[in-house]
Amino acid sequence: MSFTILRALHASIGNAIDDLERIYAERSQSEPLELPRLDDPYYTTGHHSEQEELSHRLNDDPAVSLASKKIVAACGQLSASVNKPWYGLMEVIQAGQLSQAIRFLEAAHIPEILRKAGPQGLNIDDIHRSVIESRASGKLPDPTIFTPSRLGHVLRLLATSHWLREVSPDVFANNRRSSYIDSGKTVEQLRSRPDKKYLETDGVAAFVGLTCDEAFKFMAYMTEWFLPDTRTGSLIVDAKGGFDSSQGSKNNLLATRYTSPFNLAFNTNLGFFPWLELPENRSRLERFGHAMTGTRQWETKEGILYGFPWADLSPDSVLVDVGGGIGSTSLTVAQTHPHIKVVVEDRPQVIGIAPASWGPKYAPLFDSGRMKFRIRDLFEEWVPFASGKAPDVFLLRLVLHDWQDKDSRNILRRLRSAASPGTKLLIGDMLLPYACDSEDALVREDSPLLANLGIANIHGYLIDVMMMGMFGAKERTVGEMSALLLSAGWKIVDIRRSPGSVWAYTTAVPV
Repeated sequence: MSFTILRALHASIGNAIDDLERIYAERSQSEPLELPRLDDPYYTTGHHSEQEELSHRLNDDPAVSLASKKIVAACGQLSASVNKPWYGLMEVIQAGQLSQAIRFLEAAHIPEILRKAGPQGLNIDDIHRSVIESRASGKLPDPTIFTPSRLGHVLRLLATSHWLREVSPDVFANNRRSSYIDSGKTVEQLRSRPDKKYLETDGVAAFVGLTCDEAFKFMAYMTEWFLPDTRTGSLIVDAKGGFDSSQGSKNNLLATRYTSPFNLAFNTNLGFFPWLELPENRSRLERFGHAMTGTRQWETKEGILYGFPWADLSPDSVLVDVGGGIGSTSLTVAQTHPHIKVVVEDRPQVIGIAPASWGPKYAPLFDSGRMKFRIRDLFEEWVPFASGKAPDVFLLRLVLHDWQDKDSRNILRRLRSAASPGTKLLIGDMLLPYACDSEDALVREDSPLLANLGIANIHGYLIDVMMMGMFGAKERTVGEMSALLLSAGWKIVDIRRSPGSVWAYTTAVPV
């Protein structure tokens, strides 16, 4: 039976490759389109041929995405089936080393350094020197700690994991995956204004920083959060984000009730967002705003445009982006549908930096009044506009997953009180299927793949537990989301997602 399953998984890979080849052939124009090679970088800010652009855009094609997911799911299941458990275990429990190697790659501006070097790459001594030269004056690394030899070992781990390419011994170059983290800035720009690294970028590098910095540190405390008796001898993270000895007596440490692993790790009673808004965390707050732009990568490109029938809204309809940060998502709607007015709501510290976070690029849109920002607390009564007109659409994108059910219900009830009978509520969040057969399964019952496409959708389940670590919150199943909405006076009428995707746009109406 086990060999039958292996051959079925093998056949799934072959069938999905056939699907990819057919799609690329159908989309070919003057020349046959090829799947991009892993060894070839693709810089989003660079100049590309028409063929390269078309091939790159196919990454966001729903059919390509589904075929790719089937390949990844089958390969992951094959690996889990045949790999010696010890090796699989080591790969997982030591994944923190890889996470921190990628954080270092981004923080040291190595994708930008290697972009300048080109496909021939750079020797480890040259990379080492370039990293030092890229640091702002007075912020140079300790030469006894940061050495070419140590740097080479970190980069080789990345190359072994296909996050770089080792061209020849101790010579490294970007590949397609590492180029994905490139900010598009020059090394000179990063040296002179490191605080502007994420400005006018796709947010991917910022999301790497957020996840591998704050999130990595607080997720190390999940066990201590669940099981207080394991806290003995634990470390906490000091105000600067570094680890230090735990404070207080053993009894106090064991008795304290923490809302989330974040609170335990950073030894604070503040919620994540109030903590982020402390003056000493301003750079982290700005990075968080740009990281939310990066979360659009979970969707097919401009997925928000297909998540709701925006064209059907009447002229001067109003979209309120609730907890919308710097407006990363609703900005796409405002640009594409000029008949819609957008109002982004968030906390004062966020709204204070929002327009400037975009630089001058979208100043005409903001100046026209078609996209505005206003201060509002999610838990306060929604203040009507001067016109007295209720919003046509409330958007909650990556908001409910920040809150436990009780708080989410309060947020939803505030919006329900402000809604008219025609108001729509649009929620952009993961809707996680079970890992077994169910009504929400993403593949057929007779498929050898896990019902949720396993490792191909692991990102949704990783974010789920990350939300637990950050807020004590979660992503939700369809059933959990439906029950939550009904308890607050809303009813689901539509769920849109690409085939095989755990990301969804859920539309609800007042009941």
